[in-house]
Amino acid sequence: MAQQPVSALVVGADRLGNIPDLLRDHNIAIRHHISGRDPSHQKKTPQLPSGTQLVILLTDFLGHNVMKAFRAAAQRAGIQVMACRRSVCSVKQALDQCGYCQACPLREEAAASRAGRVHAVV
Repeated sequence: MAQQPVSALVVGADRLGNIPDLLRDHNIAIRHHISGRDPSHQKKTPQLPSGTQLVILLTDFLGHNVMKAFRAAAQRAGIQVMACRRSVCSVKQALDQCGYCQACPLREEAAASRAGRVHAVV
């Protein structure tokens, strides 16, 4: 039986490219994406969407004030924050460091389906 995906808020960048596919392979679902360009994000404390379990900050597309505001909001809510650049390699490396890569029950299943092999999950 598959686990519920981790609900993530992604902050930064206008386009995410292949990052949603990588996150899906690690059982992380993007519930909301904020580009961070809106000036109101810099001036007031942001409200995180309900049910958010992970905040992903794409640092090369965020100003310091926006990053600081979302970090503080996540810390107050007790939500884990992952900061990385907007590239698949950087996100993968951050996932490894945060422990999502090793703990993901769908990791082998996703790799097998990409390779064309399907293994039964017990």
